Parts: sequence; structure tokens; C-alpha cells
Amino acid sequence: MSDVDRSRLLADRFEADRGHLRAVAYRMLGSLTEAEDAVQEAWLRLNRSDTTAVDNLGGWLTTVVGRVCLDMLRTRKSRREAPLDTSLPEPIVGQVDTIDPEHQAVLADSVGLALLVVLETLGPAERLAFVLHDMFGVSFDEIAPIVGRTPAAARQLASRARRRVQGTPAPEADLGRQRAVVEAFMAASRGGDFDALVAVLDPDVVLRVDGGLLAPSKVVTGAANVAGNALMFSHYAPFARLAMVNGAFGTVTVRDGQPISVMGFTVVGARIVEIDILSDPERLGLLDLTAFSG
Repeated sequence: MSDVDRSRLLADRFEADRGHLRAVAYRMLGSLTEAEDAVQEAWLRLNRSDTTAVDNLGGWLTTVVGRVCLDMLRTRKSRREAPLDTSLPEPIVGQVDTIDPEHQAVLADSVGLALLVVLETLGPAERLAFVLHDMFGVSFDEIAPIVGRTPAAARQLASRARRRVQGTPAPEADLGRQRAVVEAFMAASRGGDFDALVAVLDPDVVLRVDGGLLAPSKVVTGAANVAGNALMFSHYAPFARLAMVNGAFGTVTVRDGQPISVMGFTVVGARIVEIDILSDPERLGLLDLTAFSG
């Protein structure tokens, strides 16, 4: 096989796996932008490597992406870019009733913001062990050399992560019910109706706001406190539009062409148990929100 034919074959096989690799990287990094960087780095490493003896190229690429993501997470942690309790993942935003084909693989298995928020609190090695093993079925024998541990130690990393993840609320599977609850929240916010807001919030609801480096980020708990916080910003409510945020109903707020926030809701039953708000102007600028500017 000529070098040109080999390059074309590798390119075709890589493209066939690109969606899967992006999904792995997004779960590892919580950022589509960084996930694309990790996938591109995997492509560069593929071109620099002799893979003639590799039987399972897809598995090889998965572990390469995992290694790249681990390095990125460790670099991020060492730079202390943001406090863990207020740093939210980069959401995947789409119009209602529309799923962007580019995001279908990333959103497979309904990776909601609630799960990603928990993953953000894990150590880099724990996150890698859990994501690769529990979400993508990579063996601990393969994970061990990536994290520099024995297979038994890698298993322990995943086990610790699993205990943290088990408390993540399971979102309401019925999208119609989700929509009704989120629309009720939006209506109450626009009407300044405190009691109606409390009625759609779980008593132990958690609100997280990631405002970036130049605005206060915070965590608010309890229905009354969260409702009061919503009323403080009710002047933005008329500009909020229903959206799909990581496969669940949420909102995007754009005012005079300027993105204000993306809100993700975790609905369980008939109440909201978590609200995650990204209002960091820098990170909002990375999202394609043009569909919500009209």
C-alpha cells in the first residue's frame, strides 16, 4: 500500500470514529471547544504513529483521546482557572424540536448538565477511569497505563467516581412534562410571581451560576432562595426563549444581540431540582446562539 493510500485509509477510519471520539472528549472535558481540540490532537498523533500492528484502531484512538484529555484536565487544575463549585460545563444548545446532527453522538445516552456538573468535581484520573470504563466500556487493563496505575488501582478510581455520580438526579424522561415545568417557571418569572416559582421548584433545589472571572459566581439552595434570586433578574425574563440544553429543556436569553445566559434545568417529576446558569460572557461567546437572537 502506498503512503497516499495509507493516509487516505487512516483519514477515512478516523472520520468514521470522529463522532465517538468527540463524545468521549466532551464527557471528559465538559467543553465542546476543548473536545474538538483533543480530537484534533488525536488525529495528529495518529499521523505520527505506526499503527500497522494495531488490531483495533477505534480502541487505540479512544485511549489516545483519553490520554490527551487527562493532560488537559491536569493542566486546567494546575492553573486553577475557576473554583470547582461554580465552574459549569459548556452546554450543548439547540433549538426546540431540532437536534443538530453534529451533536447527536455527543448527546448519546442523554448526558445532561447534572451529570457533567458532578464530573467536574472529580479528580482528572477518577474522571478518566469512570468515563472510559463506565460510559465506553474500556477495560481497566487499558486504562491503567494512561493514569499510571495498576488495573486494580484504576478500578478503585472508577469506583470512587461512581459513588459520587450515583447521587445525580435522574431527569424526567417525558420531554412533554419537562417542557411544561420549564414553561411554568418562565411564566412565573415573567409575571414576578414568587408563589408560582416556589410551586415548580423542589424544596431542596440547587441553583448554580457561573459568571466567569468578572462576575460573581454562586450556589443557591432552597426553593424560596432560588425563587427570590429569579425575581431579582426578572427584567431579563421577557428575553428568554425555550431551548434544548444538553438534550433537556432549558432557556437562552439574548438581549439586543448580546447573549445574557444559558439555563439548564433538571426536572424530576413535576419539579425543578437543579438549575445551572452559564452567564460568563467569554464562554457564551464560544456558543452559536444566533438562532436565538431574532
